[in-house]
Amino acid sequence: MSFSEEGSSGKDEHAFATLTPDAMLDAIESTGVVCSGQFLALNSYENRVYQVGMEEGGPPLVSKFYRPKRWGDQAILEEHQFTLDLAEQEIPVIAPLSNAEGDTLLHYDSCRFTLYPCKGGRAPELDNPDQLEQLGRFIGRIHLLGATRSFQYRPGIDIESYLREPSQYLLEHEFIPDHLLAAYESLLKDLVTRIEDCYARAGSVSHIRLHGDCHPGNILWRDDGPQIVDFDDARTGPAMQDLWMFLSGDRGYMNERLADLLEGYTQFYDFNPSELHLLEALRTLRLVHYAGWLARRWDDPAFPQAFPWFDTTRFWEEHILTLREQLARMDEPALIW
Repeated sequence: MSFSEEGSSGKDEHAFATLTPDAMLDAIESTGVVCSGQFLALNSYENRVYQVGMEEGGPPLVSKFYRPKRWGDQAILEEHQFTLDLAEQEIPVIAPLSNAEGDTLLHYDSCRFTLYPCKGGRAPELDNPDQLEQLGRFIGRIHLLGATRSFQYRPGIDIESYLREPSQYLLEHEFIPDHLLAAYESLLKDLVTRIEDCYARAGSVSHIRLHGDCHPGNILWRDDGPQIVDFDDARTGPAMQDLWMFLSGDRGYMNERLADLLEGYTQFYDFNPSELHLLEALRTLRLVHYAGWLARRWDDPAFPQAFPWFDTTRFWEEHILTLREQLARMDEPALIW
């Protein structure tokens, strides 16, 4: 889920107009594999992702067709190399497959796509200390490798791209109901102040290569542990970005889950406790960023169908209420570890 794009006008009604089943089949078979013609759409809206059956009972593949103009080729290849490096260290990520020439980013006509092995799994149990500790170990290993060098083509997680830009888009394109405009604009100013205060309390924080969108839906739990999928939003940012999405509920519950996560995490990578001041700030940034992402994609016919609640007064009333609650959360002391 990314708001920033390279050269996009934000109009996506024709983004995937040429991506017909026949076009996808031709693109995939151009790599030398033979498909059975079976396609199963997977839960992805930013790109188009399908499970593809193979002839003669071979294991299915997953094909990802990239949204035009979102990432440049270099940014996609940078993500691919990151996951390939992680896989080489036996970290359980699902890395892209290469064609006969060794390419992972594939082109066919106007399409850019990548093939992945198909892996199943279930959602992690976020109240299970053993699973959280194991998950923490693997995130720690991702960060250990992520800290060895920087992204060159992928942006960072910051107030500008995660709050100012998406909120400006929402205002300019009149998504906020008129009777809520004054409240929303006033709230934005308070949010920026509080988030800046959180960063000031955190002090000097290292920014490293991250998964970037490490929520439970991107964890496939198997009998032998987790598979971490979908590095499409890999960015540079504080380590806390890949941890906070597993922490919700009341303060006592979050403290317990944090301890479980960091029990595993710190076996491989040092955790800076000052980053705990960023937890609610990062949660707030994501809330605004998510609303901006939906707005930017609203001309894509798939979005009104999948998110019919977004363009309603009730959503914006609840969204503003949630952001006000975040103001209060950012004033609370950081979690204790």
